[in-house]
Amino acid sequence: MNALDPLSDVLRSVRLRGSVFFHVSCRDDWSAWAPSSQEMGPAVMPGADHVIEYHLFVKGGGWVAVDGEPPLRLGAGDIVMLPHGDAHVVSSAPGISPAHEGDWLTRMRDDPKPIPISYRGGAFVAGEGLPAKDASAVILCGFIACDLKPFNPLIDALPRLLHLPAAGVGTWVAPVLEQAAQEWGAQRAGGAALLQRVSEMVFVDAARRYLDALPEQSQGWLGALRDRQVGRALALMHGDPAQPWTLEELGRRAGLSRSALHERFVALVGMPPMQYLTQWRLQCGARLLSEGHMVVASVAQQVGYESEAAFSRAFKRATGLPPAAWRRAQAPAS
Repeated sequence: MNALDPLSDVLRSVRLRGSVFFHVSCRDDWSAWAPSSQEMGPAVMPGADHVIEYHLFVKGGGWVAVDGEPPLRLGAGDIVMLPHGDAHVVSSAPGISPAHEGDWLTRMRDDPKPIPISYRGGAFVAGEGLPAKDASAVILCGFIACDLKPFNPLIDALPRLLHLPAAGVGTWVAPVLEQAAQEWGAQRAGGAALLQRVSEMVFVDAARRYLDALPEQSQGWLGALRDRQVGRALALMHGDPAQPWTLEELGRRAGLSRSALHERFVALVGMPPMQYLTQWRLQCGARLLSEGHMVVASVAQQVGYESEAAFSRAFKRATGLPPAAWRRAQAPAS
């Protein structure tokens, strides 16, 4: 664990997996409906605990809208992510009714990726794209899977729409993603691994940039990372989760009294420090379980539990499964 970087700790522990599924070309007035990740997840990332969708506008621009939020305008090179998995509409202009798409995804989910899709004048065609010169907008649509259980404090800390303007994401993102998608589609050796890693890098970079842009005194877990005292307490727990931390010791090391740390921690993170420590220990345990064949008793000891039984009870409460059963459930299907 990295005592100075809890964000990296969380990103490593929640098992990011990425892919690009659709290459969308559009012309004239167009509008596409994307179901929630709960509905789409089983088709695009089977077995994933949580799925985040993102769109990269390679050419042209458009709008993305979710219920309860103002429509977001995007231009060439912009990326938008939907960390909470909201259903949404991507369109050439706000207010255009989405095209009827049917059950094409179920029929085509095993086709080579990225699947070409075209929208033109209200019509939708799956499996066929427009020539690049005829498209007014070209979009790469990808998905990033991650774990929510036992503990993932990052997802709730991100907005429903996470906009990454081209000017802020750097010139490498669009061409690298597009090249990776082309290599995967051409079935070049290593293409799938390349695309997965690039997708993961895009999400990591998005989280970092969102953290950097947060105003002072922001609430939530990411805001807590930027707070001097609470951020210090978080870094201590992440740096050595097995340490028998007490509220008094965390407060002393963070420069606050016991009661002041508790109050400030709850105000920013939404839970007491000791509850956070328990959940982070379980997440560390989940990572160790998924990475190898360490026996449960050793995992329990490494994350700060005095007995295998105590760890197993807490782990089952958090995930619904005992540690050994949870590890078997995470194993890829043969």
